[in-house]
Amino acid sequence: MAVGTAPGPVVRPSTSRRPNGPVSPGSRGSVEAEFLAAARKFAAPVRGVGLVLISVFGLLAVPGDVLPLGFALLGLVVVGAVVDFRLGASGRARPLVLAFAVGRVAAICAAQEWTGGHPNQWALNALTTTAITFQWEWSPKVALPATAGLLAVDLAVIGLGDGGATALRLVVEVGLTRLAFVLMRRSSRRVDELRERRAALERAEAVALERHRREREYLALLHDTASATFLLVAVHGRDTDPAQVAGYARQDLAVLTGSSGGATTQDSPVDLTTSLRAVVERGPLTVDARWHQGAVVPASVALALVRAVREALANVERHAGVRNAVLSVRGDGERVVVEVEDAGKGFHPDEVPHLRRGIRSSVVERMTAVGGSAAVTSRPGEGTSVRLEWPVG
Repeated sequence: MAVGTAPGPVVRPSTSRRPNGPVSPGSRGSVEAEFLAAARKFAAPVRGVGLVLISVFGLLAVPGDVLPLGFALLGLVVVGAVVDFRLGASGRARPLVLAFAVGRVAAICAAQEWTGGHPNQWALNALTTTAITFQWEWSPKVALPATAGLLAVDLAVIGLGDGGATALRLVVEVGLTRLAFVLMRRSSRRVDELRERRAALERAEAVALERHRREREYLALLHDTASATFLLVAVHGRDTDPAQVAGYARQDLAVLTGSSGGATTQDSPVDLTTSLRAVVERGPLTVDARWHQGAVVPASVALALVRAVREALANVERHAGVRNAVLSVRGDGERVVVEVEDAGKGFHPDEVPHLRRGIRSSVVERMTAVGGSAAVTSRPGEGTSVRLEWPVG
C-alpha cells in the first residue's frame, strides 16, 4: 500500500519581509521612526526654552538706555518659544516654526551693536543653540542653509575679523551634533534590523515545531494503521484471511488520506461517546463499554482520544492474549477520563524498547499534544490499564 505525504495543510514561513533587508522608518514599531519622531517633537521646545533663558541673562547686560530694545527682543523670543511649543511637532506648520527660529536669532544678531557691543554672548549663544537644534529637527538640505544664513547675518554685523572664532565654534558644534544624530539614527536602525531578524527566527522556529508536530502525528497515525496491518500479515503469515487484510488496508487508506472523516477543520464540540462507539463496534474484541453522560470535548481532543483508544485496543488484540477489554468514559464538567483495561498477560512499561512507538507516540505524545495526559499501568500476569485524561488535572 502506497502512503503519501502527511494530511493537513503545509505551514510555510512568511516571506513578506526580508529579515536582513532595510526597515522602513515609517513601519509600525520601528525604533528608527520613534527616534526621528522624538527628535522632531522635542527639538523645537528645547530651543524655545533655551533661547528664553539665554535672552533673560542677555537682557541683564543690555545698557539702560536701550532696555526697550532688549525687552522687545525678549518678547520676540518668548513669542517664538510659544510657537515652538504649540507648532513644533506639526507637519504643516513646520515652515512657520523655521521662520520664527531664523527671524528671532537674526534680530538678536543684528541688534548686538546696541545690546552690549559685538560680538556679545547673547547673540553667540542664541546662534549656536538654534543651529544645534536644527540638526535634530531638519534634514541637512534645510538645516545647513539655515545655519549658514544665520552665520552670514552675524558675520555681517561683527565683521570677518571678529567673527573667525564664532564661525569656528559654530562649525565644530554643528558638526558634532550632526554626527551624534547620524550615529543614534544608525543605532536605532540596527535595533530595527535585529528585532526583525529575531522575529523571523521565531517564525521559522514556530514553523519547524509545527512541522515536527505534524510529522510525529503522522508517524503515530501510520503506526496505528499501515504498520499494524503489516505486522498482522508478518506474524500470522498464511493463516491470515486475505479478505480481513483487504478490509484493514481499505480502512488504513481511508484514515491516511483523510477520507474517513477522522480529520476536522474546526475545533467544534464533539460527543466523545458517539466517536468511541464506532471504534468499539468495528473492532474484533469484545469490549464492555461503560458510558457516562457529559463527555463533550473539542474535535481535536476527541480525535486524539479516539486514536489513542484505538491503539490501546489494538495492543490488547496483538499482545494481551485475551479477546476482552473494558472501556470506561467519564465526563465531569470540563474534565474527561477514558480508561481501557484488560486482564491479559501484562508487561513492564519501562522495558519497552525505544524503537517501539505504539505507547509513546500513539498514546502518550498524542494526548500531550492536545493538552492531556496518558498513563499506562501494567505488570506481567496482572493485565494492563491505560488511563487518558483531558485536560491535565
